Amino acid sequence: MGFEGEVWRLMRQEQLFGEIVIDEADFPWLNGRFVPTPTFIEMKPWFDESLGRLEAEEYEQFDDAYDRIADTLSLVAPSSPVAEFLLHISDDRAWFRWSDEPFEDG
Repeated sequence: MGFEGEVWRLMRQEQLFGEIVIDEADFPWLNGRFVPTPTFIEMKPWFDESLGRLEAEEYEQFDDAYDRIADTLSLVAPSSPVAEFLLHISDDRAWFRWSDEPFEDG
């Protein structure tokens, strides 16, 4: 499957917060250049906090911080929205995995 060059969108309902231009696929992760819209500034602290918690190995706090992202935003593949995703954004880079079906708890 060739994902490179695809453009994925970060949305809240009909509002676009940014686009991810895929430049690397390392299954199950896709990586790309993140191009934010001016409104992304509203969500940037959420991504900063969740990534900081993950890097500090504060997994329970990461889950709480990330839930806000997952509950508010959607990730839209070139063809349609995905059911569930795990997305990290740092500066102009984004990396994520996704599923057409909800992730299993565990």
